[in-house]
Amino acid sequence: MNVTLAVLGLGSGEIVLIMVVILVLFGAKKIPEFAKGLGKGISEFKKASREVSEEIERAGEETPAPKTPPTTAANQNPNSSAPKA
Repeated sequence: MNVTLAVLGLGSGEIVLIMVVILVLFGAKKIPEFAKGLGKGISEFKKASREVSEEIERAGEETPAPKTPPTTAANQNPNSSAPKA
């Protein structure tokens, strides 16, 4: 957690002040509801991300059928009267 705080440039006193301001603005009842909604949103995002990555993996595993060259009349019958080069 210290890495996150160092990146943001926040000290412990500033974090406490922000927490107090959030508590005063939203109240003690709204914060758990907000956290619950945030948790559900994060889990839905992870689920969607996992589904997309699985779909990409499945698409990569599917191998297309090999293409066969089109057959011509000369290729079908070796005794045909087609001129040979």
